[in-house]
Amino acid sequence: MKKTVIGFISVVMIGLILAACGKPAAKEEVQDNSWQAIEKTGKLVVATSGTLFPASYYNDQNELTGYSVEVSREVAKRLGLEVEFKEYNIDGTIASLKNGTTHLIANDLSLSEARAKNFALSLPLKYSFDSMIVRKSDDSGIASLEDLKGKKAAGEATTGYMKIAEKFGAELVSYDNATNDQYLTDVANGRTDVILNDYYLQKMSVGALPDIPVKILEDVYFNASTSGLLYNKKDVALREKIDEVIVEMQKDGQLKALAETFFGTDVSVEPAVKVDRTVSAD
Repeated sequence: MKKTVIGFISVVMIGLILAACGKPAAKEEVQDNSWQAIEKTGKLVVATSGTLFPASYYNDQNELTGYSVEVSREVAKRLGLEVEFKEYNIDGTIASLKNGTTHLIANDLSLSEARAKNFALSLPLKYSFDSMIVRKSDDSGIASLEDLKGKKAAGEATTGYMKIAEKFGAELVSYDNATNDQYLTDVANGRTDVILNDYYLQKMSVGALPDIPVKILEDVYFNASTSGLLYNKKDVALREKIDEVIVEMQKDGQLKALAETFFGTDVSVEPAVKVDRTVSAD
């Protein structure tokens, strides 16, 4: 009887040992030092375009400014950091973030579910929706997204806006970090027909260049959205630290003040316009 008990215990022990041996070792957690590393160097490096009025552009004094730029400056100031801006086109900003040349992107990029798969996203800095710029004289023959078929849509090649235009049958005319006056002039003279982009960016661009005969197509709005800062997916500590500062700026009114300075309205809160149509870029 004793032998049977001993034999049973032995089998159980062997089974436990084998189970333990077969169990994969727990993965060692990778420590996130993204904030500590920046705090140590004292510098925040920000990717931006310098050509996206009024989010990131050069003013009459040839100084880099804009809503995204000045929010980044204020964040760095409150964190006791020096800020350095590096300018790229959209693809370049993303490449710089992935290869570690920059710490974040500040260029009014949308905080979409698709982006959340590849990047860490900040709290929203801006609430908006999408619209289309067309010629004043004839609306470029466009009254809806469905009318984009056969039209020439202008934009940077890999953006979601261009993917939407292509989805509706537009011919794509690609630009590389071009300025607003070039985009608008080409619509006005017929080189292109339409520009899909963020409503508030388009409103400010058209307002800043009143002599170019283009307009926003009224009441043809889609894709309610938010935009903000993008980080490497793994840099959660940095994102959380900057989110704390964004909350402070919301509470003390600084975010609202910057929004009104560059957009003429408080884009840091949801707009009164209700936009029901959602269009995927896929």
